[in-house]
Amino acid sequence: MEIRRARREDADAVAEFTADTWEHGDYLADVFEDWVEAGGPTRRTFVAADAADEAVGVVQAVLLSDHEAWIQGLRVAPEARGTGTGTALMEASLDWAAEAGAAVARCMVFSWNVQGLGQTRAVGFEAASEFRWVHPEPDADATPVGDVHDDPEAAWAFWTHADAREHLDGLVLDDDEPWALSELSRERLHEAADEGRLLVCHEPGVGTRGFALRARTDGLAEVARAEYAVAAWHSDAACRDVFTAIARDAAAQDATEARVLIPETARAVSDVATARVDVGDEPDFVMACDLSARRG
Repeated sequence: MEIRRARREDADAVAEFTADTWEHGDYLADVFEDWVEAGGPTRRTFVAADAADEAVGVVQAVLLSDHEAWIQGLRVAPEARGTGTGTALMEASLDWAAEAGAAVARCMVFSWNVQGLGQTRAVGFEAASEFRWVHPEPDADATPVGDVHDDPEAAWAFWTHADAREHLDGLVLDDDEPWALSELSRERLHEAADEGRLLVCHEPGVGTRGFALRARTDGLAEVARAEYAVAAWHSDAACRDVFTAIARDAAAQDATEARVLIPETARAVSDVATARVDVGDEPDFVMACDLSARRG
């Protein structure tokens, strides 16, 4: 078994062994060639190759910032499972991330994926946070109770003491990499405000009630979907206002559906349920690996 950099000619083998990853299919075959083409200093795709040099495993590492790496797309062909192939791929991606300057690497594991959770723990990841997707309906006529503005400093002041920040370990959906989470910074809020992606809910005489940050209007969906990096609020009434603002904003983007990342807590999920917003079935886990021991 050899761990090497992925090549375009690996695409057919990857498509074959990922065809039945889940009942609904796997996105990897659709993006693999783009992953290979988009190599360079900020991302690296590895495959595990057998004696015939045919790919039997794949993983990608991406630098999301100057200190954060994201590991994604780990897949191993059925015939290669139980041979240490997944571990070798993860080790290669972590070593590359450390050499590229990252101090921490993270990945997402579905909460039901017990094997994936065990795999990440075995190579040095620890539990970081958990989140859930919720799905408000876009609604052009939705009217929040208070004002909605785009003040990044108000959003930052709210975020610094928000329960959501504590439970999410400061992480939100990344602006550029679908399915990845990265740290929310003040600079990112200013950039979002400049681009019209920041929704800050404010009530006169009360102050900031919460905010939401739109990451993109595309993602990997087959329909026009507005994706929100995070929503945070301080009460069930504020939750309703934030999601009302999101519904109106999603409609303004001509989105036919929306999804929003929230912390997986009893309070947050029940607030959303009280606001009559559709809640995803299960949470997802974020795992984190300290790369300092691999650097230098």
